[in-house]
Amino acid sequence: MDLTSAHGCATTERDEVDHVLAAWRRERPDLDTCPMEVWSRITRLAQLLDGARARAYAAHELQVWEFDVLAALRRAGDPPRLSPGRLVRETHVTSGTMTNRIDRLESRGLVRRFAHPSDGRCVLVELTAEGSARVDASMADLLAAERSLATGLGDEEFRTLGVLLRTLLISQGS
Repeated sequence: MDLTSAHGCATTERDEVDHVLAAWRRERPDLDTCPMEVWSRITRLAQLLDGARARAYAAHELQVWEFDVLAALRRAGDPPRLSPGRLVRETHVTSGTMTNRIDRLESRGLVRRFAHPSDGRCVLVELTAEGSARVDASMADLLAAERSLATGLGDEEFRTLGVLLRTLLISQGS
């Protein structure tokens, strides 16, 4: 079976999803398997991305959740600090989980807590120099790894894919 590549050229190259789809079409020709062509590939790419991210973070002695918290702080601007509540919203975890994460990051010297300057009842979490260095180095490695996962696409195709995926996310309320 000839497939059409993103460049509009016929290709006989098949991936794992093509084999799964062919089997479903053989066994259940009454089903529309078209959605699987996209979502199964996204799932497989997400698995590759998860591995690449974990390796990029591990190279700097960080776990995925540690990078998430440190990156939220790093993106906060100067100074790189946020309230625990804002960190909860940025990382999509519960407040109890965030408290535990801040405790663990603080014990490693990657963040520090201090009283809010205008409201002593509130706490702020700030990225330390060590935390900043690790998140910056991890981010550079992550972007290189993510770029290598996109080697099959040209720059314009990659940008187009980004636009299409944004459209899908927005349609789902994300």
